Parts: sequence; C-alpha cells; structure tokens
Amino acid sequence: MLSHLKKLTVLAAALALAACARQPLLPDAAQPLNPAKVGLTAGKPAALEARWWREFKDPQLDALIEQALVASPSLLQARARIMRAAAAEEAAGAAAKPSVGLGFDSTRQRYTEHGLIPPPLAGTQRTTASLQAGLSYEWDFFGRHQAQLAAAIGASRAAEADAAAASLMLAGQITRSYLALARILAQGRLLLLQLADSEQSLALVQQRFAAGLDNSQTLRAAESPLPELRRQALLLDGQASLLRHQLAALSVQPAAALNDLAPVMSLDSKPQSASGIGLDLLGRRPDVVAARWRVEAATQQVTLVRAQFYPNINLNAFAGFNAIGMDRLLQSGSRQFGFGPSLRLPLFDAGQLSAQLRGSAAEVDSAVASYNAALLEAVRDASDQLSSLQSLQLQQQEQGALLANSQANLVLARQRFDAGIGGRQALLNARQALLLQQRASLELQGLTLEAQARLMVSLGGGWQEAAPVN
Repeated sequence: MLSHLKKLTVLAAALALAACARQPLLPDAAQPLNPAKVGLTAGKPAALEARWWREFKDPQLDALIEQALVASPSLLQARARIMRAAAAEEAAGAAAKPSVGLGFDSTRQRYTEHGLIPPPLAGTQRTTASLQAGLSYEWDFFGRHQAQLAAAIGASRAAEADAAAASLMLAGQITRSYLALARILAQGRLLLLQLADSEQSLALVQQRFAAGLDNSQTLRAAESPLPELRRQALLLDGQASLLRHQLAALSVQPAAALNDLAPVMSLDSKPQSASGIGLDLLGRRPDVVAARWRVEAATQQVTLVRAQFYPNINLNAFAGFNAIGMDRLLQSGSRQFGFGPSLRLPLFDAGQLSAQLRGSAAEVDSAVASYNAALLEAVRDASDQLSSLQSLQLQQQEQGALLANSQANLVLARQRFDAGIGGRQALLNARQALLLQQRASLELQGLTLEAQARLMVSLGGGWQEAAPVN
C-alpha cells in the first residue's frame, strides 16, 4: 500500500512538472528609491523618547494626549484594522497545515422497490449512518502557502505602522494646538498691559487737551490705538475658544469641557531637537514603514499568483464507519478507509491567471510609487521642519537684541521721569515699545516650541519598528 502511494506521488509530481500553465512576460518592476539619492546618510540617530510630548513637562498636555490615544475613534478604527490583518495572517498560516475533520451523518430513507437496491432492502425504511474522520494536506511544492503568509504578514505590519502613524499625528496635533493656546493666552495677557498703558496715555492727553496744551489731532492720535487693541483682544479670545474646542474634540470630550483650560507656556522646558536627518528616518517614520510593508505584501502577492500557474497537489485520507442501520454502525464490518493524492492542473483558464498576474504586478508598481512618494515627503517634511526651527532660533537671537534695547530705553525713561527731567508720557511710550517687543519675542518663542513639536513628529516621534518575530 505504501508502494502504491509512492508511485502515485511520483506520478503526480511528474504531471505537475509537465502541466505548468504558460506565464506572460511582465515589464520590469518599479524600484524603490535609493535613500542616498534623496539625501539620507548614515549618522547618529535622533534621541527621541516614545512619549516625546512629556519633554514639554506639562501634566495637562500629558493627560490630554493619553486620553486621546485611548478613546480617539480614528485610533480605534486603526486598531480594528490591525486585528483584521492579524486574523488574515493567522488564516494564511493555518492554510499550510493539515486539515482534520470529523463528521457524522444519519439519514432515514425508504428504498424504492423499482430501483437499483435489491431485496430485502427494497421497499423498506432503513437508517443510513456514517461516522468518518478525514485529513487533507496540500503539498506546497511551489511556495503558494509561503507567499500567502508573507503577503498577510506584510499587510499586518503595514496596518500596525498605519496605526502608529495615526497616533503620532494625533499627539502632534494636540501638542501644537496646546502650545498655540498657551502662546495666544500669553499674548492676551501682554495685550491687556498694552491696553492699560494706552488708556493711561489717553487720559494724560485728555488732561492736556482740556488745559489747552494739546490739540485735537494729538487727542485723536492717542485714541486710535484703543479700538485696534480691543479688536486684537477679541481676535485672541476667538482663537483661544477655537483651540479649546479642537483640543476637546481631539481628546474625545464635550466642546465646553475645556472652556477653563489655560495652559502657561513654559520657556524653560525646551525639548532637544535633532541637528540633522539621517538614514534612521526610514525606520522611525511609521508612514514610510507602512508604505514599505505594502510593497512587500504586493510583491508576495505576485509570487502567490505565479504559484497558481502550477498544479495543486493534495493528499487526502479518511477512515470511519458506514452502515445501513444504526445498530451495525460501529461493527468491524462497517469500517471504511482510503487515502491518496489529488491533482489539479491549470491547463486552460481563458487568460484569467495571466490577467491576475498582470494586475498583481501593477499593484507592486503602485505600492513602490507610493513608497517613493512617502519617502520623498518624509525627507521634505523633516528638512522643512528643521529649517523652520533653525530660522526661528536665529530670529530669536535678533529679537533678543531688540528686546534688550527696548528694556534699556525704558530704564532711561524711568530714570528721567524719576529725576523730573522727562514726562510721564515718554515713560508710557517707552513701556508701550517694550510691550511690543515682548509680544514679538513671545510669538517667536511660542512658534519655536511648536516648530520643535513639528520636527519631533516629522522624525517619527521616537517610534521604532518592532523587530520581526521568527
């Protein structure tokens, strides 16, 4: 019996080699960009923590992001896609293993008297029962199961990287909005000081106008800054409300839940930023990693379709009992068993397999193009954010000189006022000039913090691709 099985196996293998369907010629596949071609070189990796936003040292910000990462609908969708991809991976792995089943059938039947069944069964009612175990195993001679599993793994890893990218974008958006809110609120506090000084200046001019020392033109000039400052205050209040609503939505809270949120911009806790962009960007940007895994999945899908051109060889075996009459089902005479290979040959499919292969090859080209686009965008984004941060830092240096000059002018104006040489109006003008420079400095400092957050996101936010499990 074993000799018979061996002969059948050899015959099946011979037929398999002789019965391969003809594959179409495909154009050269698209190639991923060389990292060196887009300016990525080996270098020291950027030292970023996985929870990079904690470097801003603000517990309120930490709480908002942690809540969003748990409850955000977009992240819940991403996690569902991960589970679906993992299930597909598990199913692909199971396809390469033997399939074993156990079945039981029972049928109550009357046998016709004018059919093929002879007496004494003819014209009687009997119960036909079958209890049988079966085994089926497909020999993966041509790598069909391996390719299917590899494609499923690629799709699963891509889903995981997509979820990481969504988390990174969400944390980045919350951080930038939070820092922007802190900057706007700080601007509002300085604006109130400007408004108070402008009102004092107007009061002085009104006194001088009443005494005949100033004319109406001077009075109008003193009145004109107040409406503009009030308009700016209303604008800042409106922007603060919109940012609070955005933060509430991103952290899955009611719109009014953060109406009292008033973050204070800490200029002492500046997170460290990378000084350059290296080759490690390929493994730290989850969107680039996801695009790369999709290329791998599409490539393995081509291998899977190619394997469809070759024969499919299965080994089937069964053993059990079959009898007419339940009382004789488990008797030794009711035993049955059998085994042997089965062969399916793709001789003619009207071009269906060729069309599938061409379509799969096109999917690879599309995935490679998407990967190249993601890589170029990642390099551009990181380069832009690094350049913006460096520019803001240089602007801060120049703004520091302007601020120091305004502070020195205020000191001189106060000294002259205290000595009775200068008037109060000159002192108020010097304070107004200083407040303007302080607002400009505050704006640059806030934008610098936001640029640091953008840069950390563009560098992957400390995310690392998980090592493959062997």
